[in-house]
Amino acid sequence: MSVEGKVKEAAGYVKEEFNEHGKSPESQQKAQEGRDLRNEGRVEDGKAPKTMEPGTGAK
Repeated sequence: MSVEGKVKEAAGYVKEEFNEHGKSPESQQKAQEGRDLRNEGRVEDGKAPKTMEPGTGAK
């Protein structure tokens, strides 16, 4: 596993969590950017990207 992949996954998670409950289009866009970054890091580390609906608690 790469350090870069872990950092991307963690940074994406933080960005998504910070913005996902905002109602503005800007917040929703930033939350999506966080999801994309998190999934990019997961793919780099050989993990499957998360595809569940945000906020469902499904793992």
